Amino acid sequence: MGSQDQVGAELAAWFRDHATLLGSLEVEDSLDDLEPLRDIVGDARIVAVGEGAHFVTEFHRARQRVVRFLLERLGFTVVTYEFGFGAGFDVDRWVRGETDAELAAVSPAAARWGASDFLHWLRRYNATAARRVRFGGIDLPEAAGSLRPVLDPVADYLREVDPDSLPTLDAVLDIADRALAGAGSGAAAAPAWAALDPADQDAVTAGLARLLLRLRSLEPRHVSRCGRPRFEIARRLLEAATHTDYTFRATAAMMAGRGADMSVREIYLAESVRWQLEQEDPGARMVLLAHNSHILRTPIDFGGTITGLPMGLHLDRMFGADYRPVALTHTASSVPEMAPDPAAAVGFSLVDAELAAPEPGTVEAALVGAGLGDRITLTDVRPSPRAGGRPLLDGILSQSTPMRMPVPDAFDGVLSVPTTTRDQTVQF
Repeated sequence: MGSQDQVGAELAAWFRDHATLLGSLEVEDSLDDLEPLRDIVGDARIVAVGEGAHFVTEFHRARQRVVRFLLERLGFTVVTYEFGFGAGFDVDRWVRGETDAELAAVSPAAARWGASDFLHWLRRYNATAARRVRFGGIDLPEAAGSLRPVLDPVADYLREVDPDSLPTLDAVLDIADRALAGAGSGAAAAPAWAALDPADQDAVTAGLARLLLRLRSLEPRHVSRCGRPRFEIARRLLEAATHTDYTFRATAAMMAGRGADMSVREIYLAESVRWQLEQEDPGARMVLLAHNSHILRTPIDFGGTITGLPMGLHLDRMFGADYRPVALTHTASSVPEMAPDPAAAVGFSLVDAELAAPEPGTVEAALVGAGLGDRITLTDVRPSPRAGGRPLLDGILSQSTPMRMPVPDAFDGVLSVPTTTRDQTVQF
């Protein structure tokens, strides 16, 4: 493959020749500079737009421009988001203008976790759009941080169609409420769950399994009583609970250095994307907004350890060429990072992480080497150089850590920004 310096020079020269310079991150500016995105997207029905780190203002702004381009110029009509599946229904009504309530009243999580600016923009967009855009959540409740947000609506549903199931559900909630009191995210919930008596953990797992099996077995009766749409949502909510229960334990084990088993959340994300698309007319096109580490097509690999099979890998298997992921990254010298903090309700504190020089072979190193580190760029990475059939471009930042993968196999395009600023709407 040649020396590291030779590979770096080849990648830098390739980016110099192939990267498109973007003029702005302002959402209302002309979209003409994003026209090369049209070729990256092609005829795909699902286009994922990533972010290399959470809570970065520049990524939020870049995403808004890309979403606007996909809506206005390519006819996309659905936006799905790394946000709770169950919580997404109320947010959808809000962005469609069906309620005048404040966003914080409709969804405190959306207001607190950095989605506020985007959702307000989408609501304004819908106010004048010829066809209003639908919003959908795809994730586990509070990023696998709680059970009650999905089990409360399931309880309301069962109270109407199968009240005999309620004692089992109540027993699950009693244990979960005791274990998770005060936990504000998956990072806080996992260690709290690990401290729970194993017998109680097993009781929750068994109770949720019994509820889901019973609901599935009684499907004809449920559908006759409440209709197919309500049944399908209730099933997805119960599935969210079972996947969240599994993820509590998997996250706790990973945090304790006892392996990596994070694929269960990823398959739920992928199946939620498919569910959301199935609710639309044939031919509808969807924008999917999630972290780079969810949208990539290749296994998540940190230091030679596979930590999960990501949503994007599953979507690639489900949809093939109809799925196109575009990563967002940066060439700044620091990035907002989530530092573990047991004293924080969300289990972490946001800090500015200083970064070393980009590692050879990464997107960031190639952009800096090409003299493009101070520019906003969009690059179709699929035709990037290979040697012996293997991509020379083999890494991209994930949060503050380089993640190794064959980049052109993982992503179709990469949008890079030169600066990173903490989102000031996030209050933790």
